[in-house]
Amino acid sequence: HLPALLCEAPKSVLIVGCGAGVTAGCFVNYPTIERIVICEIEPLIPLAAGKYFSEFNHAIMEDPRLEVVFDDARHFMLTTQEKFDIITSDPIHPWVKGAAALYSKEYFELTLQHLNEGGIVTQWVPLYESSLEAVRSEVATFMHVFPHGTLWTNDSEYGGYDIVMLGQENASKFDLLSVDAKLSADDYHKVAQSLADIKLDSAMQLAKTFGGDRELLERWYESATLNTDRNLHLQYSAGWALNRYQEANIRDSLKPFAGYPKNLFSGTPEQISELEKWLAPRATP
Repeated sequence: HLPALLCEAPKSVLIVGCGAGVTAGCFVNYPTIERIVICEIEPLIPLAAGKYFSEFNHAIMEDPRLEVVFDDARHFMLTTQEKFDIITSDPIHPWVKGAAALYSKEYFELTLQHLNEGGIVTQWVPLYESSLEAVRSEVATFMHVFPHGTLWTNDSEYGGYDIVMLGQENASKFDLLSVDAKLSADDYHKVAQSLADIKLDSAMQLAKTFGGDRELLERWYESATLNTDRNLHLQYSAGWALNRYQEANIRDSLKPFAGYPKNLFSGTPEQISELEKWLAPRATP
């Protein structure tokens, strides 16, 4: 939802990894979306997603805007000329064979090359079955490619077991008034309902999930090793956290470094004041 709401009027989306189709399915409800491409390496997965999860993925497999490409995501991006307004990656944990290549510096550079002007990349980062060292590496690698990158948590209480990284070529604003206007529009009612189901039913609630940007988090990840195609650091180091559940500790380590970001949010004075108060206590380590 974040990239679709922050993009002015997105028309095309690339989803790396089908899974249950829930991420791809969320774009079905956006009225400006004209093309949805899922890149999936295993042909059986979309079939299962359509058969067993259509209730949760808005029947994405039956949507006429969908194209499923059966290919390795890196190979697909290296060989296609197409660019997208949104590219979102939901690969499995980086310690799974081959997945670390979808968390590397070179992969993020590929996504940047395939963005339309004003486009957005988002990347899922699991905190469960992971380690602080691995998550720092993932965030540091992303921020290296996207200097204006931001990090978002599962909910406005800074909880949950996952985070999402969001990157663009240039810095842009999170306009609370614009997002609220979209959520109030008749043709966005299904989007608003989807967000309300997870208690994120306004621009303010979404904004409160902000977890940091490069300026705020740089000291948190400054000693991290970048994950590159040459070292595939995460392919090996992330595996040491298999079957460990340290998500609370990883999440808590981020809190002191979050704070209120410069030049990201715009809105009414009352909205900005509320947001500053909400995020400010996390600013001082």
